[in-house]
Amino acid sequence: MNLLIRNGRVIDPANGLDAPAEVLILDGRVSRVGPRLEVPAETPSVDAGGRVVAPGFMDIHVHLREPGQEYKETIATGTRAAAAGGFAAIACMANTQPVNDTRAVTDYITAQARAEGVVRVYPIGAVTRGLGGRELAELGELAEAGCVAYSDDGRPVMSSALLRRALEYAQAFGKPIVSHAEDATLADGGVMHEGFVSTDLGLRGIPAAAEEIMVARDIALAELTGHRVHIAHVSTAAAVRLLRDARARGVPVTGEVTPHHLLLTDETLRSYDANAKMAPPLRGKRDVEACREALADGTLDAIATDHAPHALADKEVELDQAANGIVGLETAVALCLTHLVRERVLDLGTLIARLTVGPARILDLPGGSLTPGAPGDVTILDLDREHVIDPGRFYSRARNTPFRGWRCVGAPWMTIVGGRVVMAEGVVERGPSR
Repeated sequence: MNLLIRNGRVIDPANGLDAPAEVLILDGRVSRVGPRLEVPAETPSVDAGGRVVAPGFMDIHVHLREPGQEYKETIATGTRAAAAGGFAAIACMANTQPVNDTRAVTDYITAQARAEGVVRVYPIGAVTRGLGGRELAELGELAEAGCVAYSDDGRPVMSSALLRRALEYAQAFGKPIVSHAEDATLADGGVMHEGFVSTDLGLRGIPAAAEEIMVARDIALAELTGHRVHIAHVSTAAAVRLLRDARARGVPVTGEVTPHHLLLTDETLRSYDANAKMAPPLRGKRDVEACREALADGTLDAIATDHAPHALADKEVELDQAANGIVGLETAVALCLTHLVRERVLDLGTLIARLTVGPARILDLPGGSLTPGAPGDVTILDLDREHVIDPGRFYSRARNTPFRGWRCVGAPWMTIVGGRVVMAEGVVERGPSR
């Protein structure tokens, strides 16, 4: 696909660019970026109207539910939600039914993504068979089938010996391990963050130490094996300190944070709204501030949504019975523009970096920049668009969000994948991703 994007403010953190420019995509790849480009005759064009033109955003932590739980989400609906939210590429976790621990499941996901998806889909294979934590999955087979990383996300790999062996095998295939860092013996039965609020509400808490113990262990194993560990959904101040210290020593460890752990605290659970129940749980104000600082200084490399769609029946129950997680693909960018950039927690270039080059480097994905030859994926932002989050308008099959009714200023205006416009002004087009 060929496309010229003109009249935009191009921000490409990977190349240190923030200037008025045009972006030319030829045959689905970035050809050139600069002022007043010469283009082939009859090249279609998009007028960005002075809006911000960035590399296509990536979300490296998404649960698509297909195969097995299509009543919650499908690859078709999940990728349409991604496009609506400004994401041109997503990586999907292995906790489908059956678990993505074999080539057959990976092949199914990639085939469905080609047939039904509207953005790029990168599968993540399981670390252990059936996410059981007892024996390794066929890591080589999963890599050959196209998995970009390994993770039992949703569950920790509790055995340190098994995780060490996984890291040693994963190193041979050049794929990182994505860690759900949680000591299950400490977290077991917990409903929310352990602290003043949980005591006040009489709800069983999950101590911050449940996360921090495993982050410390994962760092030690990364240091021992020399192979990359990526810590998913970091949520505590001490976990941030551990990551910062490890990175200063050159340990190959990276981290991500979710918008909800940047914007909400455990006080949100005073509503008893199960849409605020998640794993790891919403933490205290000090933890939120630490995660924000770590995102700004680069200790945390990426923002990831941990998009976790659920049916109403999974959430409209008592808190201790409710499923963990919220949907995030369609709210993340608008919330970050409103509450991180406008409130000067991050500058706009840093936010874009945490949504593009940061996640691309963690999983070694193509894209994340507008370097000539890169995939022709672009996200265009309207920084002035005012709107209210309305789950009834989601493309996702699920509605589980605590951000219902939040007023935002700024939103994705267009999503382009391989030179093809898949979302314009909030409307997602139907069709294969590439």
